[in-house]
Amino acid sequence: MKVIRNYLYNAGYQILLMIAPLVTTPYVSRALGAHASGINTYTNGWVTVFYLVGQMGIGLYGNREVAYHRDDKRERSRIFWGIEALQLCTISISLVAYLVAVFLFSTTFREYYLLQTLWIVACGIDVSWYFMGMEDFKKTVVRNTIVKLITIVLIFTLVKTEADLWKYILLIGVAQLSGNLTLWPYLKSNIQWVSPKEWHPLRHFYPSLLLFIPTITTQIYLVVNKLMLGKIGQPTALGQFDYADRLVKLVLAILTATGTVMLPHIANKFAKGDLKGVREGLYNSFDFVTAMAVPMMFGLMAISEKFAPWFLGNGYQDAGKIIFFEAPAIVFIAWSNVTGDQYLMPIDRVKEYTVSVSIGAVVNVIANILLIPFYSANGAALATVIAEFSVMAVQMNFVRSTIRRRQLFRSSWRYFLGGLIMFLVVNRICDVMTMNIINMAIQIFVGTVIYVVCLFILKAPVIEQAKAVLGKEIK
Repeated sequence: MKVIRNYLYNAGYQILLMIAPLVTTPYVSRALGAHASGINTYTNGWVTVFYLVGQMGIGLYGNREVAYHRDDKRERSRIFWGIEALQLCTISISLVAYLVAVFLFSTTFREYYLLQTLWIVACGIDVSWYFMGMEDFKKTVVRNTIVKLITIVLIFTLVKTEADLWKYILLIGVAQLSGNLTLWPYLKSNIQWVSPKEWHPLRHFYPSLLLFIPTITTQIYLVVNKLMLGKIGQPTALGQFDYADRLVKLVLAILTATGTVMLPHIANKFAKGDLKGVREGLYNSFDFVTAMAVPMMFGLMAISEKFAPWFLGNGYQDAGKIIFFEAPAIVFIAWSNVTGDQYLMPIDRVKEYTVSVSIGAVVNVIANILLIPFYSANGAALATVIAEFSVMAVQMNFVRSTIRRRQLFRSSWRYFLGGLIMFLVVNRICDVMTMNIINMAIQIFVGTVIYVVCLFILKAPVIEQAKAVLGKEIK
């Protein structure tokens, strides 16, 4: 099935984007230390704001527009050139604004801010949205895998001490730029040249701007924790939070990959008027992500206290508690990914999506202001959970007129019950075992077996879905 293959490819791509730094994390966290890691997180947080402003909503908009016109090569070529021209213009403006801000306002970390500039340049040449709109994820995965592997080797070779922070920032930026460049050769066989007179990039500005608001709002409240923690707290606390947050986001990458895959798929069905297919896909996707998110949340919580200092180093004991507090966000983000990215966005209910993430951003800022002064990094983690819950709750309210919410949650209790039983057993095993690679593998294996057995006993729908998919693949 094409959707399943694309999910696996995109899951691999999303995991790759997270796994590259995480493979090096045990080494880098010790080489750089929490203080230098906090500096990297803080400066990267600010450059993220600028490149998101420059990128506007072009990624989501381009993905959706290419999906709408997938069967018309000339039209999708015209759309590609117009959107890419717009992206280059907006990113250039953002780059100039960022450099002005760096030279006018930054003093202590200026050299690191300048190295982070590569992220903005990389966004200007990013055409992954085109291939996602075409539901072609294989190319992205293969090319980026090569780039990331080379980067990992260079990090182990060149980054030795805290003084090598600039090398680490440079390598990560170059990897992002190189990964985006490698997609361009594939465009030759996918699109045709269209005269610049037919591009009309400004036609794409307003619809991209409409998608920009939820995009920038969503991303800002993902980094605002780090910016506020860096401002209110200390770089060391920020370093602890950053690595804990990365581990949680790695788990989320597996789940949010469904949103990137399903958006063009549902958009194409919506364009053809297949509303029944849209709703059916939503119900199945919600059940699937719940079945995946619940054990990931409970599993991470069960081993977090011992896993963090073992994986990151002895200086990261606090990261375990941060992971424990932030883990529930996995379920809330998975649910809002279905209702928002897989439903509201592709059927062009952008206004409602924007309202939901805007509320989440406001809640996140308020929660950070209230919690960080008292609970530091743990407060930032709790603020993340509260904000993600608010986004999910608002979106559930918006879809109530077209989607049967009871059907969405009908089998959720089965997954939570199975996940809770798994948590109790794995957490007890973790308490009596020392943390190492073999014992961790044993804990994951035991947890997986317990959860799957529970799903069979409780007759969870995802089991029948898996049987159906395997039956079709065999045939």
